[in-house]
Amino acid sequence: MSYYVYILRLQNEQLYVGSTSNLDRRLTEHRSGSGGQTTHRSTPTELLYSEAFPDLHHALRREHQIKDWSHTRKLALANGDLPELKRLAHRWTS
Repeated sequence: MSYYVYILRLQNEQLYVGSTSNLDRRLTEHRSGSGGQTTHRSTPTELLYSEAFPDLHHALRREHQIKDWSHTRKLALANGDLPELKRLAHRWTS
């Protein structure tokens, strides 16, 4: 079984980071309004990013890591912009 960390763009332009063992089911829940309080208030418009992990432990660690990032850094990850991601990571640790 795989576990996934994902980033959704919401209608209000916020980014939502979550994890699941069934990405298709979870996206359906979010879009139907039963995915949780955040996505119930602002419907997801787009799956920006997903990453697979072999176990729940690693997926949850990655989810919490990404949740601590800035909006800009999350977008850089979602866009696959490695130079920007590295620049922002360096700024974060400096």
